[in-house]
Amino acid sequence: MSPKLSKRVIELKDSPTMAITAKAKAMKAAGEDVLGFGAGEPDFDTPDHIKQAAIDALNEGQTKYTPASGTDQLKRAVVDKLKRENGLDYDTKNIVISCGGKHSCYVAIQAVIDPGDEVIIPAPYWVSYPSMVELAGGVPVILPTSASEGFLLDPDKLRGALNPRTRAIILNSPSNPTGAAYPQERLEEFVNAALEHDLWILSDEIYEKLIYDGFEQHSPAEFSEEAKNKTILLNGVSKTYSMTGWRIGYTAAVPEVAKAMGKLQSQSTSNPTSFAQAAAAKALTADQSCVEQMRQAFVKRREYVLDRLSRIEGMSCYRPQGSFYVFPCVSDLLGTVVDGKNVDSDLSLCDWLLDSVGVAVVPGSAFGLEGHFRLSYATSDEALAEGFDRIERAMSRLAGAK
Repeated sequence: MSPKLSKRVIELKDSPTMAITAKAKAMKAAGEDVLGFGAGEPDFDTPDHIKQAAIDALNEGQTKYTPASGTDQLKRAVVDKLKRENGLDYDTKNIVISCGGKHSCYVAIQAVIDPGDEVIIPAPYWVSYPSMVELAGGVPVILPTSASEGFLLDPDKLRGALNPRTRAIILNSPSNPTGAAYPQERLEEFVNAALEHDLWILSDEIYEKLIYDGFEQHSPAEFSEEAKNKTILLNGVSKTYSMTGWRIGYTAAVPEVAKAMGKLQSQSTSNPTSFAQAAAAKALTADQSCVEQMRQAFVKRREYVLDRLSRIEGMSCYRPQGSFYVFPCVSDLLGTVVDGKNVDSDLSLCDWLLDSVGVAVVPGSAFGLEGHFRLSYATSDEALAEGFDRIERAMSRLAGAK
């Protein structure tokens, strides 16, 4: 007899990005030739000076418990970073260090969302937002956007969705999966709407350093002291410093929210890894030229990927302003039968791509928008070139079957 599991776990969906990455790795381990463009993980190694900071911390005996909400050293580094780079004044009592950016988001939602509370989530969205809201007993309210809108939510659409049960809005700029980013004027409209209705703004800024074409990054917390008090700023070191496995995220919020998050962590994970916190502090305070070097590599890859996509019949793609993803539309290629497989959805297309040409991408429906897929260009130039050769061949077959 199967063990009885909790309803919340039974209803919880697996992360599609993790699932496709796991399948691709399993195929590769079995000897199959697979190129993975599913995971949002920079291919660069963590810079040496950051790794050395962790080694030094280990040698100094920093292997014990820290406060559940993080070390003062790292909190001060976050405070200094937010002042220096974002013009935001915080104290260490506003800062919570968590076990990765995903954990920061999860704990923040747990701290401010009650059962029945509605949370506005623009789509396409990062796959984990709706599940995190549901795990808190909240209700995700999905508001779709399109490429013709630049994948930016219209403020009037936001206002039309608000009601007395609305508790928060989640903004991710630059976005995963589209790379869309909110300009200052549009962001200010969201802030005004949120303040009028006393909403929390969960501002996921994990891709803030990966911006292109002269885009100017802004945070909702910048507009006023009132806006800062209603913003829960979410960030981390994973994407900016290629530290995905180090699992360090951070949050800046009013002291009441920060204290609540620390309390939740004290009863769940306890502290993030001690020597990883020392490395993260070094990342935030040391010379930032390594960040620009990685960003420049992403600039070149983005141009290459967009050029290759523009050559594929039946596909179109929004030009991302940030992150390291593209989100091409493939709806015109669906509805065909190839290799005996009915390719009638983005799910079946992505499955067919992996099985037929060994290319792993994530279906758009996982992000709340069917007829697309997400491809990460956070990988080597050689892998991108070979991957697009394969994608072109596959899509040519689909187009020919229409």
